[in-house]
Amino acid sequence: MLPRFKAAAIHAAPVFLDAAATTDKAVSLIHEAARAGAGLVAFPETFIPAFPVWAALSAPIDNHDLFALMVEQSVLVDGPEIGRIRQAAQKAGIVVSLGLSERSPVSVGCLWNANLIIGADGTILNHHRKLMPTYYEKLIWAPGDGAGLKVVETGIGRIGQLICGENTNPLARYALMAQGEQFHISSWPPVWPTRRPKGGGNYDNLAANRLRASAHCFEAKVFGLVTAGMLDGKAYDFLAARGPGAADVLDATPRAASFFVDPTGAQIGEALQDEGILYAEIDLDACIEPKQFHDVVGYYNRFDVFDLGVNRQRLVPARFRDGPELAAASEPPAPPANGA
Repeated sequence: MLPRFKAAAIHAAPVFLDAAATTDKAVSLIHEAARAGAGLVAFPETFIPAFPVWAALSAPIDNHDLFALMVEQSVLVDGPEIGRIRQAAQKAGIVVSLGLSERSPVSVGCLWNANLIIGADGTILNHHRKLMPTYYEKLIWAPGDGAGLKVVETGIGRIGQLICGENTNPLARYALMAQGEQFHISSWPPVWPTRRPKGGGNYDNLAANRLRASAHCFEAKVFGLVTAGMLDGKAYDFLAARGPGAADVLDATPRAASFFVDPTGAQIGEALQDEGILYAEIDLDACIEPKQFHDVVGYYNRFDVFDLGVNRQRLVPARFRDGPELAAASEPPAPPANGA
C-alpha cells in the first residue's frame, strides 16, 4: 500500500574544513550506499565543511581565524560542490539529504546552517535553513526562515527534515506532520559541549537526540533517521590544540550516535558511533496502525481550538523592482490654467 525501501544513515567525519575533499568523500559514500541497495542516504549536520565545535571551546575573540576559514570553506547552493552531489544522486538514482554550511551570495560574512533534500534525478526538492542557531552556534550562523519547512513527495514516500535543535521545536515538527510526513530525517553534530568536565552537568546530546527522535516519531507516527557527525583524529587534534582544557572538554562530552526509530518511538536495531553507514529496511505501511490511536493531524485534534499559521516566505535583504521610468516624470509641467 505504501512504499518499502532501504535507508542509509551516514555516521562519518568530514575532511575537516575542506569543502572540496569532503565533497569527494560524500560522493563516494552516496555511491556506496546505492550499491548496498539504499533508496535514500542522509548526511549529518553541516557535513560540508564541518561543525564549528570550536565555538564551544574558546572565546570568540580567539576564533576570528576559524570563522574566516569556515566562511571560505562554506558553499553556495548553486556552487560546484552541490553540483557534484546532485550529479552523484542522479547517477546513483538515490535520494540524498545533505547538511551544509551555506554561504550567502550577497554577503561575504553571512552563513546559514542548511540542509538540502535532493531527488533521485538530481533535482533539489527542498532547501532548508535552520530557523534558529542554538547557543554558541549564533556566533557562526544567521537565523534561517520558514521557506524550507516542507515535506517533499518522492518515489519512496513523503520525507521531512529538521536540523539538530529544531527537533525540540514542537511547532516546526507539527508543520511537517501537517504536510503528511512519513519519514523524518534529523541531523546532528558530533559533540555538543556545554560545560567543563570539572563541574559536571554537561549536556548529554546522545540521550537528548534519542529522546527527541522517539518523541517525534511517536507523535507523528513516522519512521525516523538520526544521522550524526563525528570527529576524526585530525579534527580532534586540531581542536585540542586551540587552547588549554579543550581536550578535556572533548573527552568528557558524549559522542553522538546515528540510529533509526519506528513509528512507535522504538529504536530499530543498533546505534552507530564508529565511522560507517547504518542501514534499515523501512516499510511505511507500519505508519498506519498507530494512527488509530493518536492522529494529531487527523481526528485526534481540535482545529476549532488550535490555529497554526506558517510563513514559508524566503527572506532576502531587499526586493528590487526594475522597469521603465514613469512617463510623467520626464514630461515638462503643464502650463497654468487660463494663462495665469
